Amino acid sequence: MKTENKIRAVAGSFVLLSLCLFYFHSIYWLFLNVFVGFNLLQSSFTNFCPLEKILQKFEKKN
Repeated sequence: MKTENKIRAVAGSFVLLSLCLFYFHSIYWLFLNVFVGFNLLQSSFTNFCPLEKILQKFEKKN
């Protein structure tokens, strides 16, 4: 799986997870959605994604 697809999968998983936690636990879990959305937006302008750097380091170890 390409790194870009992994990033999309992780971001989508975080969004769905935070929505489930918001619904069943606390409204404050919506801040995770805000963080993910903000990170995706800033990475589209700056071409810097922290998760991409982390995944590249893991791929170098294997």
